[in-house]
Amino acid sequence: MAVLIPALGSCAGRMTSGEKRLAERLQQKLEEDYLLWWDVPIGPKQTRPDFVVVHPRRGALILETKDWHLETIRSATRERFEILVDGQLKVVISPLQQARHCAIQVINALERDPQLVQGDGDHKGKLAFPWGHGVVFTRITRKQFDAAGLGDALPGHLVICQDEMVEAVDAEAFQQRLWDMFPHSFGRAITLPQLDRIRWILFPEVRVPQQQNLFGDGARDEEELPDIMRVMDLQQEQLARSLGDGHRVIHGVAGSGKTMILGYRAEHLAQTQGPGSKPILVLCYNEPLGVKLAASMEAKGLADRVHVVHWDKWTRAQLTTYNLYTPDLDRLHVSQKMAEFAQRVIKGVDDKHIPAGQYHAVLIDEGHDFAPEWLKLVTQMVDPSTNSLLLLYDDAQSIYDRGQKRNFSLKSVGIQASGRTTILKINYRNTRQILQLAHRVAGDMLTPEDAKDEDGIPLLKPLSCGREGPEPIVIDLPTFPERAARVAELLADQHAQGHAWGEMAVLCRHHDEMELCADALQRRRLPYRMRKRAGDFKPEEDSIKLMTMHASKGLEWPVVAVVTSDEERKAKDVQKDGALEARLVYVASTRATKIITFS
Repeated sequence: MAVLIPALGSCAGRMTSGEKRLAERLQQKLEEDYLLWWDVPIGPKQTRPDFVVVHPRRGALILETKDWHLETIRSATRERFEILVDGQLKVVISPLQQARHCAIQVINALERDPQLVQGDGDHKGKLAFPWGHGVVFTRITRKQFDAAGLGDALPGHLVICQDEMVEAVDAEAFQQRLWDMFPHSFGRAITLPQLDRIRWILFPEVRVPQQQNLFGDGARDEEELPDIMRVMDLQQEQLARSLGDGHRVIHGVAGSGKTMILGYRAEHLAQTQGPGSKPILVLCYNEPLGVKLAASMEAKGLADRVHVVHWDKWTRAQLTTYNLYTPDLDRLHVSQKMAEFAQRVIKGVDDKHIPAGQYHAVLIDEGHDFAPEWLKLVTQMVDPSTNSLLLLYDDAQSIYDRGQKRNFSLKSVGIQASGRTTILKINYRNTRQILQLAHRVAGDMLTPEDAKDEDGIPLLKPLSCGREGPEPIVIDLPTFPERAARVAELLADQHAQGHAWGEMAVLCRHHDEMELCADALQRRRLPYRMRKRAGDFKPEEDSIKLMTMHASKGLEWPVVAVVTSDEERKAKDVQKDGALEARLVYVASTRATKIITFS
């Protein structure tokens, strides 16, 4: 069965009856190596053909679908059709010209890439694989088409008619109809790297962003084409494009692209909102991640429509906005204050002093950091008219001990996602070597446990995407200061090899250990910024980021040094909560995309 993007179940309600029938036939009659896109904007001008069909050995095909009855068409030429719409005559461009226009936009965009064109011969500079375009009439039979003389306006081999796309049609005959639309058959098969390049050029929204911009690389000069084009895998793209209304849950391992999908969803919702709509809330627990995501939305000009904020800031803002913040809160210890913020907001909503339904949609990143009662609160913030909620979750990265039971159900906190839950198991962030190290330090903590039902929370073990890299550098020195000094030396060496300071991070278990690492970096005169408290994190600054393992959640850097405690302190931490410590070191280790130093 061919892969359709978006998934048929998510777009069937928006399709015409003819488009839905054609989508079903394309899925049923084509093999699994065919890729199909329906109503997805493509290319620099974001034209929207009805269907794009890509096959590695056949090429690319653009299809325009018309649900016209024969009596709808009053006259037809190669350029124009006169059709009857609601009793009124209307002149429209020929559907074949529509398809050709979209195809030309696609081809012009692809031919800019030297890796997608023929390098020599009579067709040098032309696309390296075939392309074609055609029309599908979902309510006109071939007999009607011929009898009406429509072949004078549309060459018959570029048209599929109603009786040629019925459920009983032979698969080979159906495929032949498609491939008759190609003017030529030539070239080699499209390779997987070439397919990634095609998707990168045609669908900018599926580009895998660099660390500088988690929600996209819109700042890149469109005239530049990178040597390596990284895009969402097909499951990620299908999921991102198929997220519809209602409650949705994504269980995904570290590095599986959860935040990238959340960014796609937030941007899509913002761009499709009507005037005067309520804002969209993107909520996370970790302050540095919130700063990073907020900067990304601001760079896209969406900050007024998409409010990105971390949990404590959001609860404080709710209390302040609705006059429930009292001076006694300022006298509490930080941890007590945070807990009290949440409890008072919950009470405020229960007492109707804080209104529910404040947001057009709520998107929760790193949902495993949230206590069950927090999730219950947040679900009430969604406008009932949209009921749009997205929760991202990975139980393996739950690093905060809030005393909650790990086996609570999503339904118990108001999340109704039955039939709308997806699991992402492939880790794309880390190299195989880094992921193996993370598995070793996690130990039994990552023994996978499937949820008993769809409403449960599974513990997922990540699968490597197979990306290779250097072996981890393990520092085995007797004292913490010696290990910190060695880390500083290795980071200086990585800078000499071409890594910017802003591509590096040092992650420690405790705050006093950060101070020792800061001393080591300072002695070597390496630029760094230590994140001690909210507001200290400056993602755009070209400096080594020095922070706790907790604060690193959701972030990534090409080069990461994980600095654990000395053996005595480590033993005490493990004795207190071994599973929590294993999760912490696992989270810290999976922040590295290329090189990891572990001590």
